[in-house]
Amino acid sequence: MTLPATAVDEAARLLLGWRLTANGVTVRLSEVEAYSGLGEDPASHAHRGMTGRNAVMFGPAGRLYVYQIYGMHFCANIVCGEQGRAAAVLLRAGAVIDGHDLARKRRPAARRDTDLAAGPAKLMQVLDLDRAANDTPLLGGGPATLAPPDGPAGPVSAGPRVGVTSAHDVPWRFWITGDPTVSAYRRHTRRRR
Repeated sequence: MTLPATAVDEAARLLLGWRLTANGVTVRLSEVEAYSGLGEDPASHAHRGMTGRNAVMFGPAGRLYVYQIYGMHFCANIVCGEQGRAAAVLLRAGAVIDGHDLARKRRPAARRDTDLAAGPAKLMQVLDLDRAANDTPLLGGGPATLAPPDGPAGPVSAGPRVGVTSAHDVPWRFWITGDPTVSAYRRHTRRRR
């Protein structure tokens, strides 16, 4: 499946290298995934329209959309569409650049520092964020803040998205080429019933 290039995939590329800070830990974003909105992207939470869960995706850009998966893990997206048009970028991985001791306490199972935030749920654990951060601003006043990178992130690679059943081959997963904090790619496989 192919989707047309839109502002959301460009926003995803631009977010690489940005710094996200929450609860004493700062990460440099190394991997993200773009999701478009209503009727355009069958892998998006907003594909079928606005619900109580995804309403923040239709709101103003620069807010967090936080949801829970498998009843235990949290994932965060940055809303980046124009008001009323859903679009968000999933934060998939990052490198801890400040607050290493807190990050290690929050992720004691991580074998190496590069594993601390190498996945969307792991990233949320090191930042100590959950649903309470949903629909909060990233540019002041929220539990997390987003700051631009100090310089260019470096070369960017693109590939298929992870863990979605629809439109999984759309190359809207972006990462800093060669960055050791990028999560491992696993193609989604349907479960047999």
